[in-house]
Amino acid sequence: MDLNSIMQQARVMQEKMTKIQQELAKKVITGSAGGGMVQVSVNGQGEVLTVRIEKTVVEGGDIDMLQDLVVAATNDALRRAKELSKQELAQLTGGLNLPGLTNFMQN
Repeated sequence: MDLNSIMQQARVMQEKMTKIQQELAKKVITGSAGGGMVQVSVNGQGEVLTVRIEKTVVEGGDIDMLQDLVVAATNDALRRAKELSKQELAQLTGGLNLPGLTNFMQN
């Protein structure tokens, strides 16, 4: 394989990676905690988009529980987003786990 061929393949892979990242940014993943009393939505790149808290959680006045539920729902959403990104990138890498490529959300 010559250098030009390798460079062309690298360019094609980079273009595909950019497209996957753009598509992931458009996807919305929701995590929840407390039986759905707290829901956090993130995009496929791990950016928090919305937080929804049922009124009954706030009315209870237990701030510590509310904070724990928000953290748990956020972590659930981020875990789901990371899994989605792994699935999408597996198509690009043929299922190979390439450090720095398949785990870009860990930065």
